[in-house]
Amino acid sequence: MPEAPRVSIILPHLNEPDLLSCLRSLDRQRADGIPFEVLVVDNGSTVLPEGTVSLVSGVRLLYQPIPGPGPARNLGAEEARGDLLLFIDADCIAMPHWLSRIVHYFDEHPEIDIIGGDIRIQPAKANQLTAVEAYESVYSYRARYYVERHGFAATGNMAVRAEVFRKVGPFGGIGTMEDTAWGQRATGMGHRIAFVEGACVKTPSCRSFGELARRWDRHIAHEFGEIEKSVMGKTRWLVKSAVMALSPFGEIPTILRSNRLDTAQERWRCFVCLAQVRLYRARRMVGLAWHDNASSMVDLWNREKR
Repeated sequence: MPEAPRVSIILPHLNEPDLLSCLRSLDRQRADGIPFEVLVVDNGSTVLPEGTVSLVSGVRLLYQPIPGPGPARNLGAEEARGDLLLFIDADCIAMPHWLSRIVHYFDEHPEIDIIGGDIRIQPAKANQLTAVEAYESVYSYRARYYVERHGFAATGNMAVRAEVFRKVGPFGGIGTMEDTAWGQRATGMGHRIAFVEGACVKTPSCRSFGELARRWDRHIAHEFGEIEKSVMGKTRWLVKSAVMALSPFGEIPTILRSNRLDTAQERWRCFVCLAQVRLYRARRMVGLAWHDNASSMVDLWNREKR
């Protein structure tokens, strides 16, 4: 029987056209000499990615009929043979030395149980960010902020010791923000988390403002589900929506200081898209306060790809 790999890389999959690019970027990690396996967990694709998976060695294909990236990742973790579990999304590209930097950090810091790596936007056109790409470069993947301020790592680039994952328990289902909930549960139990900037992946941006808005619908609905449904609770929610509408002006210093934007034009595009997003969120928040349809806003994972 072959020796178990030290690392298991787990990625959920649902109708993802960029899967092969992701798998090839993972296969290139073998140049660093660390043995690993890759587990692709299909979550109900129209066409199973058997042909794509067969093009890259060392990849296993699993099937999870329960919808949601959380259940898909849970199945991968159950089947994984490695001592370290690395999570990445099927549309992400692992940058050179991504895996080795995570493994070496764990080796050098035995007190750390969970790692969050950096996530950057891969623009559709090199050196030419659209408004949505400029916005997402600054605001959509604030990996360091998530780790250091909120105690969780985004599962598009997260690593955990396998024994720690088993202690903390599985990710939540489609009705939860599974990475936030899992990470905060883990750190609440005393497990330590660290951000490793050099362990970087890149991901494509949303293709349009409409796609970006649909992503925010899920976040807004989850936030609304957690508030107290009393007059006072809804009043606080409405005050929050008003602050949301005015908040873009307070973000101007952040946009000006960001090292993820290069030109004045990119910073202006970022601000315009930010204002659109915040006004959209405020409007949806007010709508939920009057007509609670939050459950309809928590749509199936990546439904737009179906």
